[in-house]
Order: sequence, then structure tokens, then C-alpha cells
Amino acid sequence: MCSQEGEGYRLLKEYANGFMVSQVLFAACELGVFELLAEALEPLDSAAVSSRLGSSPRGTELLLDTCVSLKLLQAAVRGGKAVYANTELASTYLVRGSPRSQRDMLLYSGRTAYVCWRHLAEAVREGRNQYPKAFGIPSEELFSAIYRSEDERLRFMEGLQDMWRLEGASVLAAFDLSPFPLICDLGGGSGALARACVSLYPRCRVIVFDIPGVVQMAKTHFSAWEDERISFHEGDFFKDPLPEADLYILARVLHDWTDAKCCHLLQRLYRACRTGGGVLVIESLLDADGRGPLTTLLHSLNMLVQTEGRERTPAQYGALLAPAGFRDAQCRRTGGTYDAVLARK
Repeated sequence: MCSQEGEGYRLLKEYANGFMVSQVLFAACELGVFELLAEALEPLDSAAVSSRLGSSPRGTELLLDTCVSLKLLQAAVRGGKAVYANTELASTYLVRGSPRSQRDMLLYSGRTAYVCWRHLAEAVREGRNQYPKAFGIPSEELFSAIYRSEDERLRFMEGLQDMWRLEGASVLAAFDLSPFPLICDLGGGSGALARACVSLYPRCRVIVFDIPGVVQMAKTHFSAWEDERISFHEGDFFKDPLPEADLYILARVLHDWTDAKCCHLLQRLYRACRTGGGVLVIESLLDADGRGPLTTLLHSLNMLVQTEGRERTPAQYGALLAPAGFRDAQCRRTGGTYDAVLARK
């Protein structure tokens, strides 16, 4: 086999096995492997891990060794037995108590997004999300499907809190937001992005605007409401009166919806926005030709299987903002997953 053909075959196998790697990560998070090893006073052998997790000895050993190969765990030999401990990667991102933990987002991906992705071919054929096939529920009202139970709503909010705790500061610093003293975070969920905002801009106040069930859950399970600079307002941003503000943040909002619904929402924001104010769109931006980066293309397919929307290029967001009346749209790349577009009234 020539070297070029060998490289192609290697890539093919890597792509084909990608779902197995994801499932190892999801399963280890769900079983509590990383928490157990973080709390242990010393590295544990597979029998001890199996006993404490209530999992099968054989399956546990296989999972632990695969995690070692994936650099999620490290192994050493003591007394003739392999013992396991978290790597720095796992300690930083996979243990719930870590300030940079992504565990809840991974659990949401494994329990919800992954199930929808099983139906990607059907989504491509039909051009619509796959909640009916994945979970047997109608999806005409999108967030009734996404928040299909109280547990699922909480899981979704916890996942987004993980993400904004890690990426919120960099995307909010893409532009200087200090000229906007009153900010409204539409669809702001738990208030995680609002907390990042008042941390960066301590003189600003943030209104988190979301549907009643989300606001009530935010007050019950999350702590952003305890900051006097952050307030919560219940409502449907497509229908109900919007709070007046100097700046509206739309973070991972427009990518959920069709162009028509985005235009309707932006027109409502323009009418509510104070003169001289603006809108900050935070999304994973496609390249100008729409064929990269890969992560954003995968996110766009995720929008296909889970929502009504898609990811867009900066020019496509500009084309949504201009008819609503917003002007001088500027795009800033952050180097992370999410970028920022700021337009003014």
C-alpha cells in the first residue's frame, strides 16, 4: 500500500471510530469515573473503581485502559496491579468541582445531542430536526422539545453554564462594552454570561430575559440572581414586551432560528433599543465561503438535527441586521469557539 493510500485509510478509520471515542468520554463522565478518582486519597485499581461505581469488573477495566490511551487517565503499576488517576486534562475539564469543568455540557451532548445525531441522514433528507424520531415528541414548538422535561431543562442550562464559564469572558471582551450601562441578555438562561459580563464591566447592569420556566429554574439552582447587578425578567422574546436597554446580547440565539424568525426578533430589538445602543451577536461564525471551520460546520449540522436554524457567515449576519435598522456591523474573531458581531442603532 502506497503512503498516500495508507494516510487516506488511516483518516477513514479515525473518522469512522470517532463516535466510539465520544462514547468513551460520555460514559466515563456519566459513570462518575473522574469524580471518584478526584476524591480518592490515592490512585485506585480497576477492582476498587468497579466496586465503588457498582460497575462490572471487566467493563470497568476496559473503560479505564481506553481512557489511559485517550490521555484522560494515567496508569502506574503498584504491587503487580495497574492503578489509575486523573490526568491534568481530566482534573481541569471533567471533574464537576473544577472551575473550568465541562462535565455537564458533555453529559448533555451524550444524552441528548448524540441521540439526535443518530438520525443525521434523515435530517439531511427531510431538512428538519429529529426530536420526533429521537425522543418521540413533536418539535413544532422548538423549546418545548428542547426543554422536554424539568431534568432536561436543568441539564441544558448546566451545560451552557459550563461553556460560558470557560468562553464567556473572551467573547465579551471582543468589543469594549463599557459604553453600554444597561445590557439585556436575551435567552440568558442561568445567568452565566451575565456574571461574566458584570465581572468584566463592573459598572454595567444586566437583565437576563428568558421564559418563565427557565427564570424560575435559574433562581432555584443557580446563583447569578444573588448579584444585585443582575436581574431576571420573564417573557417570550418573540411575543412579549422587551426591556429597554443600551445593548442586547444574542448569544447562541440566532443560530436556533430561520432567517425569517431572526429578522422578526431583530426588528423587535431595534424598536426596544435605546438610541445609540446596539446588539451583540455571539455565535460560531463560518468562513466567508461557508466551508469552514470544521467545528462550526459540525455545529451547523447540530442545528439541523436539533433546531430550525444553522450557523452563518459574518456577511449573512450582516444581512439579517441591516433590514432591522442596525448599522455599522463589525465582526471580531476571538480564536475560540464563539465570535462576536456588534451593530449599532
